Amino acid sequence: MPVVSVNIPQIGEGLQEARLVAVLKQPGDYIRRDDPIYQMETDKAVMDVESPYEGTLVEWLAPVDTILPIGGAVAKMDVADGVEEVGAGGHGPAPVAKVEAGAVVESPRGSDSRNANIPPRTRAYAKEKGIGDEALASIPSASNKLMPADIDAYLAQSGTGTVKAVESRGGAFKDNAVPQKQRLLASRLVRGTQLVVPGTITVAVDWEPIEKLRAKVKSGRGEFQPSAFTMFAYAVVQAVKDYPAFRSTLVNDETLRTYDHISLGIAVGLPGDELVLAVVDEADTLDWHGFATKAREQIDLARQGKDQAHEGVTLSLTNMQSFGLRDAVPVVVPPSVGTLFLGEVYQGLAQNTHEMALRRYANIALTFDHRILNGVGAAQFVNAIKSKVETIMGLISV
Repeated sequence: MPVVSVNIPQIGEGLQEARLVAVLKQPGDYIRRDDPIYQMETDKAVMDVESPYEGTLVEWLAPVDTILPIGGAVAKMDVADGVEEVGAGGHGPAPVAKVEAGAVVESPRGSDSRNANIPPRTRAYAKEKGIGDEALASIPSASNKLMPADIDAYLAQSGTGTVKAVESRGGAFKDNAVPQKQRLLASRLVRGTQLVVPGTITVAVDWEPIEKLRAKVKSGRGEFQPSAFTMFAYAVVQAVKDYPAFRSTLVNDETLRTYDHISLGIAVGLPGDELVLAVVDEADTLDWHGFATKAREQIDLARQGKDQAHEGVTLSLTNMQSFGLRDAVPVVVPPSVGTLFLGEVYQGLAQNTHEMALRRYANIALTFDHRILNGVGAAQFVNAIKSKVETIMGLISV
């Protein structure tokens, strides 16, 4: 039985790439034609994609969260004899360029014809190599379509393997490929603007209890030295236990999925302004020492470039204390229901007292998905966090 490729179909005009969101079948599964086998996300929607064949799934060619070019192979299937491979359009065999040996065909230079002669997977490959549309239109092809091999030949001819700076009306410039991690984040953010109805609320939290606890831990001079932020994160986890909405996500317009435990995301910045997510799964099942240890392990992995985001992360934390930022409006990235911002520590007037006194405060800002919960529920959750932070000595014993 032959093995054929399952290709990303062309859905919608002008789409060049899609993100693999989830796989619905596993290698070894027998699949009927038109059975949903994976989910893909474009800049327009998330959709189930049906199998163009009947047969057995052999393997997935890319992990979940990979951005793939339209027309690119995502899986392999074992099918019956005589079945032809389906191309990106989803109907009929995949196109194969037929070129006589030694033939060199110059593609037309008009923008319309050039666009028609550049397949989506070639455009995606060009992006990886840092080639913009203007430079791409000038590359000669060895067939009636510009292929990745033509780009390799062009770069080899330049002698550097990179695109040289070129001139335009805006002056000299150089096109650079957007890093894969940033493309993935951008895909999630764009999806968020399409789905989430955001609301943001803020509250000032008395930070002195955490500073006192941190000083007490530090004075012990032991090897276990969790940061003030880790203590804050632990307080958030304890608050989530009583607010199941922050362990929830919308599967679709009619289904709200609530997880038994919280997978807590922690935003980690990398050199070059890259951003990845560390995740502490089932964080609410861990005691203080276990949580602090696991959080450190996951953050270290993230700093090595390991993005741990998955569909079960419903709440994320972003810590900007070291950047001198007191307030911000965080962004919710679905399927998360909320993002919590922690600002710098500052001197503020003491609250809940008639005396004029200064205390150490930090502002926290929560952006939440209004489709899942409303302002009162979000306010109660933020105030629960405030209470946990201000009574941190009762949560953590050292």
